[in-house]
Amino acid sequence: MNKELLAILEYLEQERGIGKEKLAEAVEKAILNASKKSINPATNIEVKLDLKTGDIKAWAILEVVEANPNDDQITLQKARTKLPSAKIGDSIKWEVTPSNFGRIAAQAAKQTITQQLRKAEKAIVKEEFEDKIGEIVGGTVRRFESGAVIVDFGKAEGILSLHDKMPGDVYSQGERISALLRSVETSGSGPSLILTRTAPEFVAKLFEREVSEIHDGIVQIRKIAREPGLRTKIAVTSKDPNIDPIGACVGMKGMRVKNVTSELNGEKIDIVEFDDDLKSFAMKAFQPAQIKKIDVDEATRSLNITVEPEQLSLAIGKRGQNVRLTTKLLDWKVNIMSEEETKAAFQEQIDTAVKTLSEAMSISPESARLLVSNGYLTVDGLKAAELSDIAKIEGMPEEDIAKIKDIRDKD
Repeated sequence: MNKELLAILEYLEQERGIGKEKLAEAVEKAILNASKKSINPATNIEVKLDLKTGDIKAWAILEVVEANPNDDQITLQKARTKLPSAKIGDSIKWEVTPSNFGRIAAQAAKQTITQQLRKAEKAIVKEEFEDKIGEIVGGTVRRFESGAVIVDFGKAEGILSLHDKMPGDVYSQGERISALLRSVETSGSGPSLILTRTAPEFVAKLFEREVSEIHDGIVQIRKIAREPGLRTKIAVTSKDPNIDPIGACVGMKGMRVKNVTSELNGEKIDIVEFDDDLKSFAMKAFQPAQIKKIDVDEATRSLNITVEPEQLSLAIGKRGQNVRLTTKLLDWKVNIMSEEETKAAFQEQIDTAVKTLSEAMSISPESARLLVSNGYLTVDGLKAAELSDIAKIEGMPEEDIAKIKDIRDKD
């Protein structure tokens, strides 16, 4: 046991970088906790591992007394059998190593070394990989657990959960895999590296790897929206007016974007140019659909989009994909209608205003429509207007003008 333990400590110090003295302290503490009851009833017990011989011994710290000692005391007569100079009141170390100590110590040492090794490995993993969080890392598929992929990174294991796998991702044991390092978890006993291939940042990092202008900071990805395995929209800008950001991302004969889509199992990618002007950006973001009109509603943070009838399905996209991704990219709510629907909605608003004015002012629907067409859309707006201006409306009956006057006077 002695030589074997020393050999293990030497190996761990040289190969794993775990200090021998630090590991010996942990072993001593573990042995004490495991065997305290069998060593001695004294309160203060020490266990020492001799790093030269490998011997493990236990010592009790006892007070020297004349007679009638308790668990933490020893008589002067007994103390002097080993320490002739001992005197009453001294605190001495008295060896209390039990006969079965070797077996207990071996078991405790084995458990402690395993724990310390695991702890040290976690610390090494954290130190090596913490600065790679948010970057793409590559490893080898080791095994599969409940739909998750366990990835071997040499000194550490990573896990690509079912949630973080892309639709269509199929791997074989021993196959190389690339993923974004989401976080490093060293507290548990499982894999330390948490991986993802579904995050939008994974696509951004793939482009950074493929496009030197992005890596150098000349071209920037300003916005990104993604439905993993299906489609991604990215908005890019260039700091250099001589460099086309879209062309840089696409590459010669489309090779750069092809390399990205290949890694993403054929996921489609739309690249548009970012614009600080919201309407212009929305026009570009909806590509390949052509937008006819955009109305911005700041109060509800929404965009009302009008398109030609033949562009409606293209703007919405298959199963609503284009409009969903565009909404994410713009970070504004999007309401999209064809031109006919827009006209119908507008007409409905006009009819509602006409009915409201007709009933509230007791005037004919025809007169109410004249008022609406001249900009008087609400009762409050009509009451606040100059009566002379209302009278100037061509075709406005005098009797209805009089009714409006009477109601205004009553208020």
